[in-house]
Amino acid sequence: MPLRETCCSVCDFILEYDTPRIVLIKNKKVGLINRLVQLVILSYIIGWVLIWRKGYQDFDSIVSSVIIKVKGVAFVNSSGFGERLWDSADYIIPPEQESSFFVMTNLIRTENQTQGHCPELPKNGFNCTSDSNCTAGLIDPHSSGVLTGKCVTFNEGVKTCEVLAWCPLESQTVFPNPALLGGAENFTVLIKNNIRFPQFNFSKRNILPNISASYLKTCVFNRTKEPYCPIFRLGDIVRETGDKFQELALQGGVIGILIKWNCNLDRSASECVPQYTFQRLDNRNVDETVSPGYNFRYAKYYENSAGKETRTLIKAYGIRFEVEVFGKVMCVLRCLRSQFRDSLAQGVEDCGFKLHIGTQMESVIK
Repeated sequence: MPLRETCCSVCDFILEYDTPRIVLIKNKKVGLINRLVQLVILSYIIGWVLIWRKGYQDFDSIVSSVIIKVKGVAFVNSSGFGERLWDSADYIIPPEQESSFFVMTNLIRTENQTQGHCPELPKNGFNCTSDSNCTAGLIDPHSSGVLTGKCVTFNEGVKTCEVLAWCPLESQTVFPNPALLGGAENFTVLIKNNIRFPQFNFSKRNILPNISASYLKTCVFNRTKEPYCPIFRLGDIVRETGDKFQELALQGGVIGILIKWNCNLDRSASECVPQYTFQRLDNRNVDETVSPGYNFRYAKYYENSAGKETRTLIKAYGIRFEVEVFGKVMCVLRCLRSQFRDSLAQGVEDCGFKLHIGTQMESVIK
């Protein structure tokens, strides 16, 4: 008996039909609240989700690589250097960096340094009157070497502590003016930028398809005439930041080369092109006189005629160029078609069929 009742209950549940009851309330207050709630929901979907957040679009972030090559020569004829020609092997230090490059524009050179004993410079704060003022073995961040404990004559009327260091010490404190390598203003840099949006399997580079090898040998970037030429004159880059190259070359600085890619994959791929802008990244306030510009030291080592290790110390001033690549891609129709193809192909494959989706399916989707 219980089994029979259970079967009847199941049959009644399967075969029965129900429908919701609609109640019409003729009340202006309730009707107004209902329409206001609907309006708020509709405004949220249209205003926030679709217009402001662009929820109907699919986005992806950029992955990129940058290759840089600087060309140019500079001729120097000064009392300290004589006649000398500088090329990219001399003024690009180091020769390879990640998404950046440094161009030396000015320098202070101290030649024929060997390790030995010599008096410390007075400006470093190690003046003395006797050996008791000098602590043997002391290593101070402001010293040029290790104190030997002796007080020696620096020049007439001035005594300083003796140090074990690379002698003679770097004594020149004033950078050359005008800049020795001011001719770097006419150097050019080729920037090769490859980008990829992995979500959409879309790749491109800033050397556009319509750029030929002959064009690349002669073009130079110009904001109005040659906006897509990937070769830039250093003087033009600095000028677009609002600075003067010869002034910046004295003590150096940091310049940003910004490459922006904003692409819409629903349009032609030829419309996905780079946009270049340039900015001064370090402090350009002329009133800030404490540690201005950009400089560092490096040395070139060799052996003198006596077989002793010798070096030339160079304090290099210059401009560091940082290449920053950013952007985004948006996709609507193309992505929907691709998703539809993928889902349809997956469905056919799940059913055990192998179907080649070619031009006929593409025309059906369109």
